[in-house]
Amino acid sequence: MKDFIHLFASLLLLVIPVNTNAQSKVAHINTQQLISEMPEVIAAQSELKKLEDQYAKELETSAKEFQTKAQSYQGDAQNQTELINQQRQVELQEMQQRIQEFRETAAQELQKRSAEMMRPLYEKARASIEKVAAAQGYDYVLDSSPGGSVITASGKDLMADVKSDLGF
Repeated sequence: MKDFIHLFASLLLLVIPVNTNAQSKVAHINTQQLISEMPEVIAAQSELKKLEDQYAKELETSAKEFQTKAQSYQGDAQNQTELINQQRQVELQEMQQRIQEFRETAAQELQKRSAEMMRPLYEKARASIEKVAAAQGYDYVLDSSPGGSVITASGKDLMADVKSDLGF
């Protein structure tokens, strides 16, 4: 009977893992691909493209107007006084400056709208990744996109232990 208990205990030790240091589960996802395929992102990009096209059309119209006026003034310069030619030159410079300011403002507005529209979608994707990772028991999810990083890390953080080992 005593041998049976020893045999049973030995078998039990083989079946039950003795190592309490569990392996971390690691997964990966290409977030760039995920985000590019999200229907909301595709719709947002389409809306941004429309706004960009609108700004481009306005810039093109202004540039054509500037070009037309510059050619007209240049062709008529010999028939005008020096004072009128100077005023026209100032007018063209101001017009060119307004076009440049509009170009810069349009670029800033596009960047701002893009950030406003895309930020919630990135957060939605991240929340979904974290939810799926937690449901499937993954401690770490790595971004497999070029230049990717760790998306979620619920495993043990060694910072405190390493600081202690280093003496601070």
